Amino acid sequence: MADLRDLLQSADWKTEKHVPVIEGPDKISKGQVLKIEISVGKQIAHPNTTEHHIRFIEVYFLATGEKFPYQLARFEFNAHGESVQGPNTSTIFSEPKVAVVFKTEKSGVIMATAYCNIHGLWRSEKEVKVE
Repeated sequence: MADLRDLLQSADWKTEKHVPVIEGPDKISKGQVLKIEISVGKQIAHPNTTEHHIRFIEVYFLATGEKFPYQLARFEFNAHGESVQGPNTSTIFSEPKVAVVFKTEKSGVIMATAYCNIHGLWRSEKEVKVE
């Protein structure tokens, strides 16, 4: 039986179009509002077609010393060019780019996962220090 952690893929986002890219400050003050942006296909554009697209992005925060991460958000992308006329005939295409805003008094790790309907689950992490 497959273990979920063995199915989460990662790579350098500069060479792989599926890895979620987490952008935001490396350090914040205690209680400061933190805004992070997550995107897929930053350096190399990911296809966004009915047949091949990013379905969702999930964002978690694991505070230092905590056992489990907090789920901050889940974003689903539901418009991939499909319409009643067929695949890729619509003019509406979701883009896998999101922002999350939260506060924390603890340092920790932001974790993001993205799901490609063809190439599966991808992950990345970013450490944030609270001073």
